[in-house]
Amino acid sequence: MDPLILLAAGISILIGALMALFFLRHNSFDRRSEVETISKSEILTDKNPTTSNSKKSHSKHHSHASDKDQNKRHHPLDINTLKGHGDLVNGLCFSSDGRSLATACADGVVRVYKLDDAANKSFRFLRINVPPGGHPTAVAFGDDSASVVVASQTLSGCSLYMFLDESAKTANETKQPAKPPVTKWEHPKIHDKRAILTLFGTTASYGNADESTILVSCSEGTDIMLWHGKSGKNLGTVDTNQLKNNMAAVSPNGRFIAAAAFTADVKVWEIVYSKDGSVKEVLKVMQLKGHKSAVTWLCFTPDSEKIITASKDGSIRTWNINVRYQLEEDPKTLKVFPIPLHDSSGHVLPYDRLSISPDGKILAATHGSTLQWLCTKTGSVLDTADKAHDGDITGIAWAPQYLPVGNQKGLVLATSSVDKKVKLWVAPPSSTSLGAATS
Repeated sequence: MDPLILLAAGISILIGALMALFFLRHNSFDRRSEVETISKSEILTDKNPTTSNSKKSHSKHHSHASDKDQNKRHHPLDINTLKGHGDLVNGLCFSSDGRSLATACADGVVRVYKLDDAANKSFRFLRINVPPGGHPTAVAFGDDSASVVVASQTLSGCSLYMFLDESAKTANETKQPAKPPVTKWEHPKIHDKRAILTLFGTTASYGNADESTILVSCSEGTDIMLWHGKSGKNLGTVDTNQLKNNMAAVSPNGRFIAAAAFTADVKVWEIVYSKDGSVKEVLKVMQLKGHKSAVTWLCFTPDSEKIITASKDGSIRTWNINVRYQLEEDPKTLKVFPIPLHDSSGHVLPYDRLSISPDGKILAATHGSTLQWLCTKTGSVLDTADKAHDGDITGIAWAPQYLPVGNQKGLVLATSSVDKKVKLWVAPPSSTSLGAATS
């Protein structure tokens, strides 16, 4: 074959191979570029939707949070929430100086919070464990904030215990670690094993009373028992004979016991003291007649001379019990107000609980999860918290003294609920109860 032809063929093959190699590499580069571009695009696409979704999610979350905040926005009078309870809180009680708040929780623990400032976001508290198998249903203080009386319910009945925090009295004298509270006295299976609905205590100061703490426990049956706070001695038992009790309370001066029960009438007993200051006897002295349906709750005014009652008949009554009942003088109805709380159909919603402020000017009342503040003089509504808790309110109590609230002092109300929370509320400003005290 002609060498020139072979050379030309070789050159053609070489040029063809070079061109093929060029196109192959160019195509490979384009593909790699395309893959990289897709990859980057996918990464960006992944990030963008994520960012977009995140923004949408954040926006939704923010919107949901805003809605949630809108629904659960703090009421202007809501100043604090005590969390940490493991179950529903059955009741609460302030110490006489207002600086300690005891809560009875169904998780088997009584917590005693130290309220140095009601607006603080954290509080020191003493933990009291009731005996195994029991859960606290009510709580009250003994002679001071170091002694706590607890009603505990078990399957076999209800018992009453007095716990003493001995380390509280020696805290300033020694730096030794705090010891757990000790049981000073106990009464197992009282009230015929029925549950204790309410437990109220006060310092007996009327007449010859010796200034000791007395306590009144009210069962779900018809009996009410009177106790000596320090010794645990049973001082007497009375019976409402009204099918079942709703609650019972003792007057601030320790003179009277009053009970709200199944019927419309409220029975009142007087605690009679001996010359040595001890309780001599408990006598039924009067009956409050006027309501047309069962009385759901009652409370004594701070001067122990009046009783305020709430009834299923839709009314609130204020009674004067400072009468000469020995001369058959009957207690008088001083005021009658309609309950200003209604459902969507306009039906009256009777109050579950009442508590009067220590200055006697404000009546706090609850129905379900709703909390209202009323003027005791006119019956007008000072304020309302429609959803004070995320469940029914189980306890309500005013601190008996003005408490520090930030840089002011004010009257503070505490509420407990099935939502495992305890809330602190300052009194409505229209009552001039905030900043009224300077010391």
